[in-house]
Formats: sequence, C-alpha cells, structure tokens
Amino acid sequence: MAVGARSGHDEPEDRAEHPENGESSEVTGRTESDGDSPDSGGTAPGKPRSFWKELPLLIGIALILALLIKTFLVQAFSIPSDSMQDTLQRGDRVLVDKLTPWFGSEPQRGEVVVFHDPGGWLESAQTPAPNVAQKFLSFIGLMPSAEEKDLIKRVIAIGGDTVECKENGPVTVNGVALDETSFIYPGNTPCNDEPFGPIKVPEGRIWVMGDHRQNSLDSRYHQELPGQGTVSTDEVVGRAIVVAWPINRWATLPIPGTFDQPGINAATGLVPGALGVAGALPLVLWRRKRLTNGRTAG
Repeated sequence: MAVGARSGHDEPEDRAEHPENGESSEVTGRTESDGDSPDSGGTAPGKPRSFWKELPLLIGIALILALLIKTFLVQAFSIPSDSMQDTLQRGDRVLVDKLTPWFGSEPQRGEVVVFHDPGGWLESAQTPAPNVAQKFLSFIGLMPSAEEKDLIKRVIAIGGDTVECKENGPVTVNGVALDETSFIYPGNTPCNDEPFGPIKVPEGRIWVMGDHRQNSLDSRYHQELPGQGTVSTDEVVGRAIVVAWPINRWATLPIPGTFDQPGINAATGLVPGALGVAGALPLVLWRRKRLTNGRTAG
C-alpha cells in the first residue's frame, strides 16, 4: 500500500526605543540603509504563514504523492496464507514493483509476482470487511488492499515454455530440471501432491506455483478453468521485490539461479535461429546459382 521545516536559526530581534514616545518597537535586524525602513520607502518582509495554515496543503500534497506512487511505482501487499513459505511468511508485507510493466516488461521465470484472481481461484476465500479508515489507507497505498482478491506465487514457466512434473520427479521447463532446494519449503516434494504435464504455456500467459507445494492451490489445481491453470500477463499487478515488514524479516526477492540455466531457453531460442536460416537459405541458393551461371557463360 518530507515536508520542509524551519531551521530554528531565526534572525535576532532588535528592540529599540522610539526617540519621540519611548515606545518599544521590533525590527528585523536590518539598518535603514537596507531600504526597508519606513523612511526609505521599502517594504517590510512578509510575515511567515502559520504552520497550521500550511498543514492542510502539506497533507494534500503528501496524499497525492502517495496515490501516484501506489498507482505507478510500488504498492504494499499483505501475505494472507502459508502458500509461499519459507520465502514469505503469513503476515509479511511485500513491496510490489508496478513501474516496469508500464514499459512493457513481462514476468520472467523465477520471479515472485502478485496477480489478480484469474477467475475461480479464490471463490471460497473469505476477505474481512474493511472499515472506512482501512479503505482510505488502501486507496492511497499506505495499507494493503483488504477487498481485492489478489494472489502471490512464483513464475515457473512463461509463454512458449513446456512445463512438466511427474511423481517423485523434479519440475522441468523445456526439458531442463529445476533445482528448487533454495526456495521450496523444507520437506516438500516438487509435485507429488499434484503431478502435471507436459503443458505448453500459451503466449501471453504464465504458469505459477507456490513455494510451499503441499499447501498451495496454484496452477496445478485449476487446469479445468479457462486458461488451463495459466494466468494472463494482463492480470499481473507486478513483481514482489522486497519484504518490507516486519523489520526483522527484511529481504530482497531475487530470481533463483536455477532459472538462469542456459538450456532452459533452448526451445524459445531455436525459433529466431530457425527463422534466420530459413530466410538466408533462398539468398544463398540464388547467389550460388548466379555464380554458376557466370562461370558457364565465361
């Protein structure tokens, strides 16, 4: 989901006795040569506005900035379940990057992302009714939303990938086995509770799974719904980048190294290469034919 302050080093106040009536008057410490005395025709410095008069303006600016940050930059989300243990604990607050999707960035394998319910994933989930204060703070991004039904999972496969997990086996992406020991919940198996695949992930969609595999109703459990368990990238709110609260849980959420294996991109990497070869072949054959004809004519 700074305001300026006066330094406190005000100019000293000079008090002088009026030569005619003996009354005390306050001046700003300037001499008549400054041009600010009544005799010189100058204008006395304006009286600073009261802090209490400026406070509503400062609060308004702060609220506008908070709303803009929540809408375009980052937003706080609360973790309501144990499906992402041990990476995320129930009650953690994470900050989600909402800026990069505005520039066309797509979710990548290994990222932890927040996404809207694609439809039917949270039908049985109960959300407490927020009070007026919670609604307002959620609106400006100072508190996680209590009404929106959002989920948080790890991206395992992206559009064009083939993902699979057989009983007692690892999760494989494009035939490459993932080493998930760094983030999967201790004692869990990759998918023994719900083996799946092989599944070809459509373009523009992602396959997601929780790190606590035996306590996560993720893509595996929604294959009967439209999308066959995959989530449209249009539903992705953004990438969770840091655990911000509680303080003793502060941590970044990097992409595990297993998703950087060179072979994992083999399937998608072959497509541009194949297209390049297909495009170059006619040119090579035409040039070879031309050279052959030239030799024959000579």
